[in-house]
Order: sequence, then C-alpha cells, then structure tokens
Amino acid sequence: MAKRSNVIVGLDIGTTKTCAIVGEVTDTGIDIIGIGSHPSHGLRKGVVVNIDSTVDSIKRAVEEAELMSGTEIGSVFTGIAGGHIEGVNSLGIVAVKGREVDEDAVQRSIEAAKAVAIPLDREILHILPQYFIVDNQDGVKDPIGMSGVRLEAKVHIVIGAVTSIQNIIKSVNRVGLNVNGVVLEQLASSEAVLSQDEKELGVAIIDIGGGTTDIAVFAEGSIKHTAVLSLGGNYLTNDIAVGLRTPTNEAEKIKIKYGCAYTPLIPTDDTIEVPSVGGRNPRKVARQILGEIIEPRVEEILRLAHREIIKSGYEDLLAAGIVLTGGTAILEGITELSEQIFNMPVRRGFPIGIGGLTDVVNSPLYATGVGLVLYGLKNGPERLFKKSEGSVISRIVRKIKKWFLEFF
Repeated sequence: MAKRSNVIVGLDIGTTKTCAIVGEVTDTGIDIIGIGSHPSHGLRKGVVVNIDSTVDSIKRAVEEAELMSGTEIGSVFTGIAGGHIEGVNSLGIVAVKGREVDEDAVQRSIEAAKAVAIPLDREILHILPQYFIVDNQDGVKDPIGMSGVRLEAKVHIVIGAVTSIQNIIKSVNRVGLNVNGVVLEQLASSEAVLSQDEKELGVAIIDIGGGTTDIAVFAEGSIKHTAVLSLGGNYLTNDIAVGLRTPTNEAEKIKIKYGCAYTPLIPTDDTIEVPSVGGRNPRKVARQILGEIIEPRVEEILRLAHREIIKSGYEDLLAAGIVLTGGTAILEGITELSEQIFNMPVRRGFPIGIGGLTDVVNSPLYATGVGLVLYGLKNGPERLFKKSEGSVISRIVRKIKKWFLEFF
C-alpha cells in the first residue's frame, strides 16, 4: 500500500466504537475513500481506562480503513471528549503599533486572551477566536488592515486534562501513527453537520455518543459555549438490560432495532422477543415497556443539555434550533421528544459537504469521524505529536507481518 500526501484521516476514539475515516483532498473539497470501525472497550465516559484495549480497537479500525482506501495511514486527527473538558470565554487587549492592525497585532491579542489561570493538570486544546473589537467597534471578524490604536480579541478557550490528552496520544502512537491534532469532538462534529447559515443564525449541536453527550453553541458565526456531560447511550443499554433482564449485548441489539424515545409513536399491539439469561427461554414483551424504559433516560440527557444551553446565556439566540448527532440520535422519536423539551426546531445531523462514499457515512454515527477529516482540511496539522521509539518498532513489526501475509 502506498502512502499518499493528499490524504487526511479522522480517528474517532469513542466509548462504544472506534472509527477511522480516510478523506482524499480533491480540487472541489474532500472525498471519503475509506472507513474502518471496531467496537471500543478501553474507554469509559470518553476517557481512556485501558490502553491495551484502546490500542487494539484503533489498530483494527485503521487496518480496515487502510484496506478499503488502499492507502497506508501515517498520521491522524483524533477526537477527545470526557467530563474533564471545560470551555471558557476570554478577552485579550493590546495596543496597535503604527495605527494599523496587522497579523502581528491579531496574534498578540489572541496571546493576551490566552492569559487565563489554568490548573497545572490542565492544558489548552483550542483557542477559537469569536470576534475582534477595534477602538470600541465590535463584531469585527477580520480586523487586518483596519485603522485603530487598540485591539481586543474575544476568544473561546477549550481546556482538557493533561493526562487524558496524553493517554489518547499514547494509544495512537502505540499503533505507529502520528497525531496531527487532538480536536474537541463536538467541534469536529459541527464541521460535518452544520451549515454556515446555521452558525450565523444561532444553533446548538448536541452529540449524544455512547459515554458522553457533547454540546456546542454557535451564534453570529462563531462558537460561544462548549460542555461535555458524562452521560450517553450506554446508560440506555444498561437500563434496558436491567429492566428487561437480558444480557447487555442483547440489550444493545434491542435498543438499535426496536428502541423508541417517544412512547406515543409506538403501536400498542407491538411486541418484541427478549433473550433471557442463564439459558432460559426468550420472552415476549410489549414494545411499549421498552419505550417506557428508554424515554425517561433520553429525557434526562436532553434536559441536562437544555440546562447547559440556558447556562450559556444564548438560548434565545438559537434561531436555527438544535441539531442532534452521534449514535443515540438515530433512535426513533428522539427529534419529537427534543422538540417538546427545547420548544424549538430539532433535526438530526448528517455529514454534509463531502464526496466519495457519501452513502456509507451518511449517518449521525459518523459525524465526528467525517468532521475530523474536514477539520484537518480546514486547519492543517496544528502540532505534530511525534511517535515514540516504541511505536516505530511496532510499525516495523506491522510491516513485516503484512509482507508475510502477502508472500505466504
């Protein structure tokens, strides 16, 4: 397999699944040319708790993506989530030299905004400019070339736990890959599912994954608030397993096949077959009972997300409403329940603005993976997290294994 320079890879390391998506840069944008997915067992609530299991999941997903795309993967953009993530808004003020704003003044104002008190165990992940103020003229998107003596930068800073970031990087390095950037998951998802018009009007994206629910609020074209809730689709699975007395893996299948988050949509005569534990015979259960287990938990997650949006202070500015994405957003009835809770328009977020294997990735499941590819296209490598010596050895071992498979 050849290594190509015009390829960007997004690696979504989730609590439930690890997904690698390969995008090829074209004249018109990006084409998805490969996808690999594997169940994830090494994370809990978005945070690595078992490095070996995480490494194995990444390895399987990357190998599958390499096989489909026919490309050797060398580096990736990877997502990060978890309760340790925190977003704060900050303001930086500088004097303008020569009375005209240049690139240097913009960088100095952003650096000044970075000067916030951060605990020693925390690290800045992103500094996202919102707007600039030139001599009390606010709402300026690009101040370069403007006349003025004082420049202020309003930015959103995303902070994460150093150890959690390092564990993600370490897991990827152990597979023999470089990390081009560690990206906040809801920021990546927003690249894939939101239009610029929605960001200008005001929109909130709620990415409900397996272990976490990631929230990002946009208004006036920029990100205003981010938050991560340590609740997700796995809680529904556990509730179903306990409520219907069935193994967890069967509960997951039942959730995907028959789950509904809004009981009025379930026909009263619908029944489902529930496998039992300990070799007992399967039982027939009314689907309404399943709905009564799922609905309160989904409502709890959505109400917590609603509370977070109210806390941001931008609830009244969300003219474009709410966009739900992530695996749990596939649940039947979730948009109807959300519209009741938020009292505003709600839609599911599907990846947009891509070519290639669009039918394969056309699901909220792949929003973060596709978003990481689009983020990579837009921003390029922020900082290259180099492979450790051990990962170079593991890459050589991997190549030798491939040669053996080819020739023997």
